[in-house]
Amino acid sequence: MTNNEEQQFLAELDKKLWNAADKLRSTLDASQYKHTVLGLVFLKYVSDAFKIRQDELTEQFKNPDHDYYLDPEDFGGEDSEEYAEELKVELEQRDYYAEVNVFWVPAAARWQFLQDNNKTVIGGAELKLPDGNTKKFSSVGHLIDNALEQIEADNQKLKGVLNKLYTRLQIDQAKLGELIDLIATIPFNHASLNSKDILGHVYEYMLGQFALAEGKKGGQYYTPKSIVSLIVQMLEPFKGRVYDPAMGSGGFFVQSEHFINAHKGKIGDVSIYGQEYNHTTWQLAAMNMAIRGIDFNFGKEPANTYTNDQHPDLRADFVMANPPFNMKEWDTGVSENDPRWKYGTPPSGNANFAWLQHMLYHLAPNGSMGLLLSNGSMSSNTNNEGAIRKKLVEEDLVECMVALPGQLFTNTQIPACIWFLTKNKGARTAASGRQLRDRKGEVLFIDARNLGYMKDRVLRDFTQEDLNQISETFHNWQMGENYEDEAGFCKSAKLEQLQKHDYVLTPGRYVGAAAEDDYSEPFAETMARLTTQLKVQFEESDRLEAEIKINLVGLGFNV
Repeated sequence: MTNNEEQQFLAELDKKLWNAADKLRSTLDASQYKHTVLGLVFLKYVSDAFKIRQDELTEQFKNPDHDYYLDPEDFGGEDSEEYAEELKVELEQRDYYAEVNVFWVPAAARWQFLQDNNKTVIGGAELKLPDGNTKKFSSVGHLIDNALEQIEADNQKLKGVLNKLYTRLQIDQAKLGELIDLIATIPFNHASLNSKDILGHVYEYMLGQFALAEGKKGGQYYTPKSIVSLIVQMLEPFKGRVYDPAMGSGGFFVQSEHFINAHKGKIGDVSIYGQEYNHTTWQLAAMNMAIRGIDFNFGKEPANTYTNDQHPDLRADFVMANPPFNMKEWDTGVSENDPRWKYGTPPSGNANFAWLQHMLYHLAPNGSMGLLLSNGSMSSNTNNEGAIRKKLVEEDLVECMVALPGQLFTNTQIPACIWFLTKNKGARTAASGRQLRDRKGEVLFIDARNLGYMKDRVLRDFTQEDLNQISETFHNWQMGENYEDEAGFCKSAKLEQLQKHDYVLTPGRYVGAAAEDDYSEPFAETMARLTTQLKVQFEESDRLEAEIKINLVGLGFNV
């Protein structure tokens, strides 16, 4: 099947999924229906994956050339009840599913059971379970929660991960039943796409859509894919420990998997570590990893990164994060003498340099990190921030600064930048195999504010060519090959130049940006100013028109 056909299949699937979410939109707020829809999609996926494996096994049991062949003659012939019963028993052996990393789905948790009974349990009903027992169900939500509980109980990897909230939802049960029927039509089998690829696409698409729907809150768990891709592309996390202390739904880990697969690497060469404070988002991240078969360590529980570090002894090879911008009141319960504040105590009113130093603390001696922060972090001198930045520069930890264009985020108009830091700028071989030159005493500045395109009226995005331009510039500079300073875009600066600029790290100061590059008026303000100006011009036009008519009448001409 061609790539175009695959894209069409996924686009149609996207439409169907968003229609599913719309069924609940009037009943639940965005943060609730996100988990409601994604939980059911996950349930459908594990059930479909289980059924696909069942069908494979049925063929293998009947294939004389396969190791699992069950000879009908040993059980009274192909049409005998004994043979049918033996096939049924074999299909319920867990080892067959575990060996290919398929989650075990108990009979009462399988999608067909939910679909067959979701109308019956509206208002409560007693059902006969596939194992012959009976159980009372109070609602459709109870039926779904029961399925999730059983799957969780039978799969250690999913313990504490699934969001069993359906019984508590304030929602019309008939509408929840309709949602089950709609999600039942989602196909997780395809000629050239495997079920994990399809589900992975579903999660990425839905998280993006939910970020738009949730507005301001969206950024708490969703970073635009192009920014995640850029950081992953620049750091190239091929081998070692990868850590995100503000992981949200796990976007950096997912993109790392895509990157490694695209470059013929092995996801098994990477160990995943993360931390997240919000309980439901922590569950979402764990589900996101589980469906992809990625081993992960997200700590014992959702927790505050500052007061309950889940990985105190971790020293990661790659650290990537998009923490909340300019977070206030972050330091309750945190000591001023915390060992993480090696370069200075961050101010209570802004966590930017707390996140940065926390990440540095967890960075291995040869490690590299990429951190998304607000632009203020590059120049602020208030409350010890300037002193911390000066120390970071003097210790030669800053490797590259990237200024980003505006309007990249669904949840904020605050201009952002990416800090890339490393503890070793000496010559060495990177995890990617690149031969890095000695970069001590140098910092690369990239001004990417003029890159990207408007994907709609309010949101900007990067093309793959934009991402390649930035990452290739960085890699060429690291290796000392095919790199040249480019006015308005990139500049390799010595530490003495940074000192002359009082340790301000804004790329525009170094790359020689054209005057218009400093134009940073937000879109909404620009439109407000221009429309006001246009209104004045229209009024002046009307006045002049009236005056001309009066003058013409005075000359004996009517217009």
